[in-house]
Amino acid sequence: MSELQVAEPEYSHTQHAPLCWLLYAVAALFLVLGWWMRDVPPIRWLFPPIGLLMLVMAASFHHLSVVDLGDLLAIRFGPFPLFRRTVRYEDIVGVEVGRTLLIDGWGIHLSIRGGWVWNLWGWDCVMVRFRNGGTLRIGTDDATNLAAFLAGKLRHRGTPSDADSSR
Repeated sequence: MSELQVAEPEYSHTQHAPLCWLLYAVAALFLVLGWWMRDVPPIRWLFPPIGLLMLVMAASFHHLSVVDLGDLLAIRFGPFPLFRRTVRYEDIVGVEVGRTLLIDGWGIHLSIRGGWVWNLWGWDCVMVRFRNGGTLRIGTDDATNLAAFLAGKLRHRGTPSDADSSR
């Protein structure tokens, strides 16, 4: 393979969710009301910026992509790439398929059970445990395949995953 050719990632999955359409609708509502009620001082100053903020948030949470980048796992909301993070495989010590709680909700935040949640839609997730004791719950509609991929990365490195020890 030449230097200009890029290898296909071993894992790549994008989850779409309907939540963004609610945000798009709220953005449109605020923009329309801001224009329609432009003679009311607080409305003309508040509604258009709120509508634009909602538009940016909707474009930021339209989908969630999880992609292998060789020695990193990239987690990206998009298509507007405002929220993204990478995880080094060498920092992972365990993975398992799990579920988020109703109270965990969606988005990016700390979980009441500890660690971070990056979730777009649904309750299925892959819980990733790190060398430093932290955890990350990656919400996905492809939890089994993502967990198997990450467990394979751990086996390749010689670290047994939780998925292996539970068999």
